[in-house]
Amino acid sequence: MKIIKLIGPLRQLLTLGELPAKGALKDQQLQVIENAGIMIQNDRIFAVGEYNTLLKIHKDQKIKKIQINEPMVALPSWIDCHTHCCFAGSRAQDFAMRNSGKSYLEIAQAGGGIWDTVKATRATSIAELKKLTEARVARHLRSGVTTIEVKSGYGLIPSQELKMLSAIQMLKTPADLIPTCLAAHTLPKDFEGSKEAYLSDIQANLFPMLKAHKLSNRIDAFVEKSAFTVEEITPYLQAAKAQGFDITIHADQFSTGGSELAVKLGAKSADHLEVSGDREIKLLSNSDVVAVALPGASLGIGCNFTPARKILDAGGSLAIASDWNPGSAPMGNLIAQASILATFEKLSTAEVFAGLTFRAAAALGLSDRGTLATGMLADFNLYPIADYQEILYHQGQLAPAQVWKKGNKT
Repeated sequence: MKIIKLIGPLRQLLTLGELPAKGALKDQQLQVIENAGIMIQNDRIFAVGEYNTLLKIHKDQKIKKIQINEPMVALPSWIDCHTHCCFAGSRAQDFAMRNSGKSYLEIAQAGGGIWDTVKATRATSIAELKKLTEARVARHLRSGVTTIEVKSGYGLIPSQELKMLSAIQMLKTPADLIPTCLAAHTLPKDFEGSKEAYLSDIQANLFPMLKAHKLSNRIDAFVEKSAFTVEEITPYLQAAKAQGFDITIHADQFSTGGSELAVKLGAKSADHLEVSGDREIKLLSNSDVVAVALPGASLGIGCNFTPARKILDAGGSLAIASDWNPGSAPMGNLIAQASILATFEKLSTAEVFAGLTFRAAAALGLSDRGTLATGMLADFNLYPIADYQEILYHQGQLAPAQVWKKGNKT
């Protein structure tokens, strides 16, 4: 008979499994189990429920009790579905220049911007890049983020993109890392040719290596006038999808068009959306594309937040991610950013929790995590509080007392 772990008793447990995949949510929809327990078998949830009831129902099982002797609230661990946390160098000068009134284009012309990070990342060894990324992932894990999407995009030639994705693959961490190829981040300054020629080169020389070495099954692109237009990027993304890659798009950050393309191509998600209008919101809400808000970028650049309230009220699916990157979103504190977004966009706690868990999982094409239900991965956080409302109230300053990943305490 296999041993089943029973963690508890817990003051509150939120499964989030009762919430719908799309649309607005009220906190009254949250089902809060009092005096709860979580049962784990191997890396999966065996059962959740009232602690004493679980003991009675499963009295014939071989149970190992893990006693909790102080007030704790349990809920699914966080999922960050959009990060660029594999990089080298700093863009502190960019931040200072933005705050002094310089534009994105002016900063790039002065030698800053994405190209500054590309130069630093290219000059860094794979061992050092792995070490830098490992430290950021470890910080995320301590804050309860156990599934982390990590993009390339600071190599911008096949060999350097492979270096980044290999560094991500080599990482040793309890967290699940979801690698995404963002070679279509911008046209590298040292590429002698058109944007179309660059994208063709990436498609021909990088896509086969991603498949052969199982480095990534996700292709991302920055769809923007300063990066790649809808017309330039469409054949590239169509080719990626035809080859079996999932696709996602940096969309509607400074101008519209990307979100419409995401819907047209059936992307997993459209991320950013700061300038999305009513037309774009309607298109997204009538599709299965997950809208991903990136409040860290709004805070870093000083622009409007994603219209999260409108997206939810229109019936869309909203995830919230950190966009952790050296340029526009250096904070990397997912819960702080989500809490701030909730304040400005008037999001309920249920909407924020959904956006950080099962709706974020959907943006990554994952269906085995994000709720606490039988058969799901045993990924959950225990917060040292008596009421779940304290989590967002502390705006990222309250850390979990325990982070569990695949049935083991990290």
